[in-house]
Formats: sequence, C-alpha cells, structure tokens
Amino acid sequence: MENFVVSARKYRPADFKSVVGQQHITTTLQNAIKNNHLAQAFLFCGPRGVGKTTCARILAKTINCENKTKDNEACGKCESCVSFQNSASFNIYELDAASNNSVDDIRNLVDQVRYAPQKGQYKVYIIDEVHMLSTAAFNAFLKTLEEPPKYAIFILATTEKHKIIPTILSRCQIFDFNRIQIKHISDHLKEIAEKEKVDYEEEALRLIATKADGALRDALSIFDLIVTYSAGKKVTYKETIENLNILDYDYYFKVVDALLAEDLSATLLIFDEILKKGFDGHNFIVGLSEHFRDLLVVKDEATVELLQVSESARERYLQQTQQASVSFLLSALNLANHCDINYKTSKNQRLNVELALMKMAKLPQAFRLATLVDVESKKKA
Repeated sequence: MENFVVSARKYRPADFKSVVGQQHITTTLQNAIKNNHLAQAFLFCGPRGVGKTTCARILAKTINCENKTKDNEACGKCESCVSFQNSASFNIYELDAASNNSVDDIRNLVDQVRYAPQKGQYKVYIIDEVHMLSTAAFNAFLKTLEEPPKYAIFILATTEKHKIIPTILSRCQIFDFNRIQIKHISDHLKEIAEKEKVDYEEEALRLIATKADGALRDALSIFDLIVTYSAGKKVTYKETIENLNILDYDYYFKVVDALLAEDLSATLLIFDEILKKGFDGHNFIVGLSEHFRDLLVVKDEATVELLQVSESARERYLQQTQQASVSFLLSALNLANHCDINYKTSKNQRLNVELALMKMAKLPQAFRLATLVDVESKKKA
C-alpha cells in the first residue's frame, strides 16, 4: 500500500514561480541572484504557513545551481539540484532553533562555518523559528552573522520578529511575508484538485481559503481533511461546512430577510434553530456582523471587489442589498458589534443576542417614524 503524502508536502513549491502570493519576495530574490547582490544574512518573517522556509530552501537551491535558467531559477537537473532534492546536499544546513537554542548549538554551527564548501559556491544555513534562541545564543551568533566568510549565507525564519534582539535585526536583510489572499489560495486549491482528480465546488474551496486565514499550509491541511471525510474524491460546500462546523450563510440571508420584514418571531425562531444545531451564539453574531459588512460593501460598485465570495453568492448579496437601506445596515452592524463586545461579560448570553435581534427588527419602523417627524416639522416650518 502506497504511503499517503499530505498536499502541503507533495505540492511544496520547488521554484520561485510556483510560490503562491509572495511575488514581492520572489522577484527581489531573483533580482539579487541575477545582479549578484546577495546579502550575507536574510530574515524571513511573517505568519505561519505562508512560505518562509520554502523560499529559504528555494533560494539555497538556486544560488548553488550549476545551470540556472534565464529567469534565475534552479534547473533541477544538475548535481547540486539533484542532491538537494534527495536531501543529500552538503552545502545546505537546516537547524531548528526551537530544539537547538543553546549557546553550544550555535557554537557548533559557527565551527562548521569555518570550512569552505567542497563543491559549489555557497554554504547556506537555514535557521527556522530563530526567535526561540536564547539571548546568550543570539550574542554568540552576532560576530559570525555580521562578518561571515564570503561563501556563507544565513537565512533566518521566524513568526515572531518582535522577539529577535535589535542587534540581530540590524545585521539582516529583512523580508516581510504577507498573509496569502483568499483568491490566490482558492486558485491554488483548484489546481491541486484538478491534479488529484478531485471533484470540487468553488464555494467550498473559497470557504476553505477563508478558514485558513492567509496560511496556505492550513488550507491544504483542511483540503486533505475534507477529501478524506467525503466518501469519494470530492469537496462539496455542504460537507465542508459540516466538517469545519461553520454556519451556512443561508441562515444569515434568512435572518436579514426576516429583519427587513420586521418579523421578530421568525428572527428568534431562526436563531433558536441555529442554537439547537450546536452553534455558538457568539459565532452567530460575529458572522451576522460580517454579513452586514458584506451587504454594505456591495452597495457601491467601487467596493464590490472587496466581497470575496463566489459568483452565485455575489448575486444573492446584490439582490438582498437592494432591499436594505444604508441606514439600516449601518445601525444593524452597530448593534451587532455592541452585542459582540458585551457577549463574554453577559450573564445571559442568549438574551444578549436576542435583544440585539429585537432592536434590529424594529429599525425599519424607527426610520419610518423619524421620516414622518421630519416631514411634519418641515410642514410646520
């Protein structure tokens, strides 16, 4: 039986062009290789799962490649590239600072740096989770990091840049990795689904991308989970929301329709149904706030692009936003936000949400009364 390899490893980028959502980093690194302007120390920082260690490995592989392409990518065929791909390269060292964070570990590393590479131009040292090094270890590393031999390059990676001492930061060329956009993640998931011959619904992939919160590795882990969960090779919206315990956006459309119709009973019954399905009231009110925000976003053609949903869902938002005024949406969003803030301190959390929903259901009536008062006052004037 063939061993299963998770998508995050199986589809790990092997060159700069296949890195997702970090073009500002990959372009700079390729230009540095092209112009031979490589710094002696790089610091890759950013959230988890966005490609820091991957870019470090690609950079290490590319600068030692014997036959670089015109785009300054590694050829993948020379002796150096093949040995790297087989994890047998003597020019690239990876150190996990989380488990090797003492002064002795750094001294051992510094001793290795003294020896020039037997083959190839550079020896590259990739230190992951570098913020875990002790202060003494950082200080032991300073001199070597500032003035390493011409053949040595250090690539430090961290998720917590603020924990690194300033003297280390000043000696590195710093690259800030971004959270990957939902569109880029969902497009990448589509490519993988097609390669793996997995049937998918676009809305499901977009939901996975949203849940991953900008981390591609998390998105790929969720994708594997949903494929395993489903009976066949498919990723459906229904199975995704069931597995991730996410509230279906259909409920939010129903709630807003009931609020616009001033149907307080229907609103409270929908909320009761949501609670009976095991969803938390806090998650509901946060999701409702996001729904109001999305309805406000599609009010103006200029901001429609900020709505990151599928085409079918976008049509539903456009239809519902035509029925709601900007005043209603802003007031309802304000009430939902106050409910969110006060939720954890409330003694009766269900009542806290229900009270917010009651106030929202009376908003159209309040606006009508305000309009009548305004009209009457103008007539008297």
